Amino acid sequence: MMIGLRKHKLRRPALVIALASVACFVMIITAYIYSTPTRTGSDKCNFYSSEGCRTRDLFPNDFSRELTDKEIESRVVVKDLLNYVPIQTNTPKVAFLFMTPGTLPFEKLWHLFFQGHDGRFSIYVHASREKPVHFSRYFVGREIHSEPVSWGSFAMMEAERRLLANALLDPDNQHFVLLSESCIPIRHFEFVYNYLVFTNVSFIECFVDPGPHGNGRYIEHMLPEVEMKDFRKGSQWFSMKRQHAVIVIADNLYFTKFKYYCRPNMEGGRNCYSDEHYLPTYFNMLDPGGISNRSVTYVDWSEGKWHPRSFGAQHITYKLLKTLTSLNQSPHITSDSKRTVLITPCMWNGSKRPCYLFARKFYPEALDKLMYLFANSTVSFGN
Repeated sequence: MMIGLRKHKLRRPALVIALASVACFVMIITAYIYSTPTRTGSDKCNFYSSEGCRTRDLFPNDFSRELTDKEIESRVVVKDLLNYVPIQTNTPKVAFLFMTPGTLPFEKLWHLFFQGHDGRFSIYVHASREKPVHFSRYFVGREIHSEPVSWGSFAMMEAERRLLANALLDPDNQHFVLLSESCIPIRHFEFVYNYLVFTNVSFIECFVDPGPHGNGRYIEHMLPEVEMKDFRKGSQWFSMKRQHAVIVIADNLYFTKFKYYCRPNMEGGRNCYSDEHYLPTYFNMLDPGGISNRSVTYVDWSEGKWHPRSFGAQHITYKLLKTLTSLNQSPHITSDSKRTVLITPCMWNGSKRPCYLFARKFYPEALDKLMYLFANSTVSFGN
């Protein structure tokens, strides 16, 4: 009995030592989390997530309401996809997604843009009305299965997703740019490629518009998943990283909400256009730190009309292109009576840089002048 008692008493110091060891281990790990620098700086959450603290905010403790089952399911998927490290590729490519009624009037200009850079880009064409006639070998056979699209309809969002899904089939595609038939490049390929492939964010415009063409389009049928405070506006013309393209394709909950409750001729005669609200709202809710809140495609809304300003042959000058390529602030104009101009500085990986890589809307008649300037100017289109 004495021998047994002695053995029992000897276990207590061993237990104390074990507990102390565990406590020390926890302290070491905690110190590591809060002090170890990472690839992106001193982000304290990178121990848990390759994307930092923002993905943990998908389930905030102070959320104003209880999340629905579908919201929880959606956010779990998004969180895992944002934390997922994309497959590294030896030949990262930029996917150029053209949404057009038919033939691309600036295809010859785009041919000059792509020439000499084979293997670093992919092209996908969604032609919604008629099969395009091609002038460039880069565009031949690049049409995807397309459906009819009309201005302002939800079919535009479905076309965007169709383009993204086809482009995601190629694992080398690491960045995705949406363009229209009236878009042109205003930089040479090398500049565009480096700007997009090496960015740490997606270029998606996102701002609060309290006016009738912003929050005035919101309808309460979007509740509970989409609240008025989360509703955002932005340009349709996005440029996004592969991870973001994947979560757009994976989304069904918010996509469906916008499909049924953000479209023309809603209750009270309100017109809501999902191409201006779905992506800004979606990323504002689920990954606000992962977007730039601006577009890399220049559009002039200064005239205050339903459609942006268009540029004809008479407008195409060296001075115009020089101005577009030198802009380093992005304006957002609200639709209320104040027409407030909200300015976003154009940041690229922490440094202020030129805003725009592309521009629209240009009339087909401008092609010859644009090709001449593209071939003869190293400043406006420079690297």
